[in-house]
Amino acid sequence: MKIGIVGAGKVGGTIATLLESCKFCTGVALADARANIDLTGLKKSRFVQVDVKETASLAAFVQGVDAIVSAAPYFLNKAIASACAKAGVSYFDLTEDVETTAFIQKLAKKAPKATFMPQCGLAPGAINIVGGSLASSLQFVRNCEMRVGALPLNASNQMKYYLSWSTAGLINEYCQVGEALHGGKLVTTMPLDGVERITIDGTEYEAFNTSGGVATMCQTFAGKVGDLNYKTMRYPGHRDLMKFLLQDLNLAPRQELVTQIFDQEVPLTESDVVVFYVSVVGNEAGGGLKQRSFIKKMHGDTIHGRKLNAIQLTTAAGIVGVLELFSKKKLGPGFVRQESVSLESFLSTRWGGRVYGK
Repeated sequence: MKIGIVGAGKVGGTIATLLESCKFCTGVALADARANIDLTGLKKSRFVQVDVKETASLAAFVQGVDAIVSAAPYFLNKAIASACAKAGVSYFDLTEDVETTAFIQKLAKKAPKATFMPQCGLAPGAINIVGGSLASSLQFVRNCEMRVGALPLNASNQMKYYLSWSTAGLINEYCQVGEALHGGKLVTTMPLDGVERITIDGTEYEAFNTSGGVATMCQTFAGKVGDLNYKTMRYPGHRDLMKFLLQDLNLAPRQELVTQIFDQEVPLTESDVVVFYVSVVGNEAGGGLKQRSFIKKMHGDTIHGRKLNAIQLTTAAGIVGVLELFSKKKLGPGFVRQESVSLESFLSTRWGGRVYGK
């Protein structure tokens, strides 16, 4: 299977790196608007210069592969998914943007033979596979809590945070409303609200509402789960500074400006950790109240001579895992939800098992 990746940044390059060792992938076409992309160590990959805004160029690229992965900024995904729908080519992405996902869900109906599976990374992505599987293992679920933190191992600045992934995606999820279930019904959550404290392995974190991490789980589990929610984890104090910046100073409507400031003034780090936490409470058939959890801390690694940080590796492993399932025809056509994938199937894949397995 030949896979096209749109976006040759850190995550796009990492996806190509993991695909090097996957037998189901015979070749990778790595596309970006920039030239001079480093393909060192990527024997299966070739570079194609493509500007997503040039419709003809994008259409030609899409038609030359069996499946497209968008590792581009979330605001470009509608154009990429539309090109896939027109060509009847299967589409996967990493978006956390709720509006984009809703657009793709409708778009999938126009190409019923192709697979459209957005939100395939870490959160949304792997967190929903785990949360959905744990929730489905119980007859009645009182609550399902999903928490993820992509954090620097060390930080000395006031907000206790350095950049490790898409700045545009980070700011967007801090600014947009999210979804949750409360009493089995869909509710809207306000960004940066719902603050709580969590201690894992002796380290204290704060968790708060952000958008996108719940993916489509509210649609799937409405009326079946009492309370279901997703929150982002950070070191204590980070949320207050973000609330001051985005809400008190009213910069949330100016996401491009905030992104520019962060890219210019907040350092990038390669020393990071991903903290992954899912807890489900409910009843087994004919049994008492049970609590089931999946908790893991994940670090970076060197793969095929490339040093990958934790957020790169966990994000890429999420999407490469579902690509392997797609290659084995274990994903149906049309719009596919993350929670439709069983944890057992995900952990049976080469990279899903290596990164997320216990």
